[in-house]
Amino acid sequence: MTKHVVLVEDETNIAEAIRFLLGREGWRVETLANGSSAVDVIRTVCPDLVMLDVMLPGKSGFEILKELRADPAFADLPILMLTARGQARDREMAKDAGVSRFMTKPFSNAEMLEAVHSLTAATPTAS
Repeated sequence: MTKHVVLVEDETNIAEAIRFLLGREGWRVETLANGSSAVDVIRTVCPDLVMLDVMLPGKSGFEILKELRADPAFADLPILMLTARGQARDREMAKDAGVSRFMTKPFSNAEMLEAVHSLTAATPTAS
């Protein structure tokens, strides 16, 4: 069965590139360009993976991450944070909030795909 990812990324070119790469590997990719509705969408679709940008309109990736981790239903959901903000403070904030993996932009396609496969290797496929 197809794995499902919710990608919350406001940079269109990055969102489209990730959608293309994951789609080519059989993933169903739902993209959101605004953080405001992200938690509601994630709760509704129950994806296998969430990919979050940090700097988003409406609600930051950190806020989304904290809200998801506060919900026991999403405590183990793999969450990959993709950001141009790669300072140690940002990494520490993401770690403290419960991120599964943190990657700084720019990243290689191979690096992103390896992270996705690694994070979802033990995750049962959703219907």
